Amino acid sequence: MSILSAGFMATAGRIAVDSRFDGGNGDLVGIDDSLPRARVDLAIRTDAGCDFRQWFHVRLSGIRGRPVQVRILNAGTCTYPRGFKGYRPVISTDRQRWTRVQAAFDGMVLSFDLDIDTDQVDVAYFAPYDLSRHADLVARIGSRPGVERLRLGTTVDGRPLDALKVGAVDTGRPVCWIIGRQHPGETMASWWMEGALERLTDPGDAVASRLRSAASFVFVPNMNPDGSARGHLRANAAGANLNREWLAPSLARSPEVAAVRQAMIATGVAFCLDVHGDEALPHNFIAGFEGIPDLRPGQLDLLADYRDRLDRISPDFQTRAGYPPARPQTGNLTVCTNWVANTFGTLAMTLEQPFKDCAEAPDAQRGWSPDGCRRLAGACLDALAGMTDRLTTGHAT
Repeated sequence: MSILSAGFMATAGRIAVDSRFDGGNGDLVGIDDSLPRARVDLAIRTDAGCDFRQWFHVRLSGIRGRPVQVRILNAGTCTYPRGFKGYRPVISTDRQRWTRVQAAFDGMVLSFDLDIDTDQVDVAYFAPYDLSRHADLVARIGSRPGVERLRLGTTVDGRPLDALKVGAVDTGRPVCWIIGRQHPGETMASWWMEGALERLTDPGDAVASRLRSAASFVFVPNMNPDGSARGHLRANAAGANLNREWLAPSLARSPEVAAVRQAMIATGVAFCLDVHGDEALPHNFIAGFEGIPDLRPGQLDLLADYRDRLDRISPDFQTRAGYPPARPQTGNLTVCTNWVANTFGTLAMTLEQPFKDCAEAPDAQRGWSPDGCRRLAGACLDALAGMTDRLTTGHAT
């Protein structure tokens, strides 16, 4: 038996564990290679500057034909331990196709078995979406007709904050803002963004053409590239949960939010969708802004209309389960959806997707997957296309 401490790379016999790469998280606690099924014990690292932890992504090497049990020893002390009940990790041998493996959670340790006929396998909380793929997406979509690449500002670590503008924003048409990955571990948001951007800029798609004619769009595909690179669950490089920074962002602590807020104020906002993932609930759902202090007439009607349209269009979406709405006058204005709805008097929503399988459209092999995220993105555009005539760009006062 060989017990090895956490580090950049650790090996025991033929087995090695790596996590110090873009989006990696999972320190090696020990390897017991003397068992018929080798045991690899891991611990999830905490986000820098705070106490969030849940995201993991590691690469195991030297396991061809070698049965392995992986145990995440601190799963029960992670931020959302309920998220591991009924949960199955994703694995891939080519980083293209991600499938699920059965797992057990005893309240503290998450464990699962691997029997792989290749030398390496990646294991993650959800299908990863690293900054290289993000850069490719921004460059690919940004080169299409009618699309402009924007640099809204810089992050704590000095990375560019990318945005994509689809259509002019000074023509009197409603301006729709769509943002994602405020919480970097919620990689389903990036897969959703990929689906939405690919469809919206497809010249042969009739719905996309109608949307481009009726409205202008600003996408921020990844609000938190620093946290994404560091393998964080929720925080940026300064330890800030960006979705609790919208009321008074700081250039030192949350420059990402400050930059997006400033751009929103400049363009106005008619529609805002903030794309996330939920650890515990096996559903796609929308959270609204019911508790904001400055609720305008008709705002809640727009919210109900969009939810109902999406529910009719998408078999992946539902309206029965989700977060309970806030009581009147109790809405937290540090949250993006609440701040936008309150500031601009417009329709703002948080779209939540599951880390687990989607109960409404289960997939035994892949669970909720990148394909599901992209499919849901298309349905979200369909729902929006049916109500652009009801959107009016509001401006901050």
